[in-house]
Amino acid sequence: MSLWGKRDDMLVHERDPFNAEPPRAALAGRRTTPPDTFYSRNHGPVPDLDPAAWRLTVDGLVEHPLDLSPADLRERFDEHEVAATLQCAGNRRAGLAEVRAIPGEDPWGPGATSTARWTGVRLADVLAAAGLRPEAAHIEFAAPDVSRLAVPPQPYGGSITVDKALRPEVLLAWAMDGRPLPRVHGAPLRAVVPGWIGARSVKWLTRISARAEPSDNYFQATAYRVLPPDADPAQAGPDDGIPLGPIVVNCDILRPDDGARVPSGPTEVTGYALAGGDRTVARVDVSADGGRSWTQAALDDGDSPWTWRHWRTTLDLPAGEAEIIARAWDSAGAVQPESPVHLWNPKGYANTSWARIRLTCT
Repeated sequence: MSLWGKRDDMLVHERDPFNAEPPRAALAGRRTTPPDTFYSRNHGPVPDLDPAAWRLTVDGLVEHPLDLSPADLRERFDEHEVAATLQCAGNRRAGLAEVRAIPGEDPWGPGATSTARWTGVRLADVLAAAGLRPEAAHIEFAAPDVSRLAVPPQPYGGSITVDKALRPEVLLAWAMDGRPLPRVHGAPLRAVVPGWIGARSVKWLTRISARAEPSDNYFQATAYRVLPPDADPAQAGPDDGIPLGPIVVNCDILRPDDGARVPSGPTEVTGYALAGGDRTVARVDVSADGGRSWTQAALDDGDSPWTWRHWRTTLDLPAGEAEIIARAWDSAGAVQPESPVHLWNPKGYANTSWARIRLTCT
């Protein structure tokens, strides 16, 4: 096993902070992702918190501020489980970097997305106990992991809207797939915000604050924003660009692997598709002729409205070089754009262009 109990073939982009994704084939055919395969995105060193001393503070625009221990969470609130896929905002950044360099950012492939069954309590129930005041419009999450990416360095944090926070799918989770959260995935407690970028599912939670405005934490106010193509990220300030929240429909191909040699003839192609917000995946199309014709892939049911849907189809590939393309549609009729050229941005976020792999058919 490699660092943090991950599988040996993880693609490690950084060791400290630890950022790694599994090879695409490791996600193929799996409705949920084992903890040793689940991608890891961190902005600072992984904190080592003592569960016995840990407390969760709930404050801000509330009538009854709370100070909760792990036992308080389990005893005062009903336990719930939600199956949900998390996806990094930088997922598939490598495709944007092929258009134009993205200095200082990890070249994530399609593996910065993973699915688990999360167990914990509903954030809405905790906020109800605290008594949200009418002027509360945003819920801020704070954690103790200090990131040097912020200037000056500061602990990680972010916020979501109250409307989202009160949805039943949003959890304060202490377990994934029936086991205690691994330390690298947020133990003793993390937020799980299905349908939104993974950056809002803050790990190692220590404080939840109700606010009238979004968090002014660097990772809400300055980072995780889509800047114009000509912008200089080093000069970007609070509120520049478009803030990222709900994810946009996306898909990628998991098998065969990009660059693989395969026998010519019938070839099974599989992958995943994910829609964000309140939307679901409605269709996946696959093409082997540059998009002149498309085959509609078969979709699995998914484990909840908040999980990816795996898809598969069989293509008859002639001998020679082949490019396989896939695109997903969501329940609102939105479809992935064709080219990453039109999506390039200087932080490399939200590459939702058509998925592509190249094969050699023998």
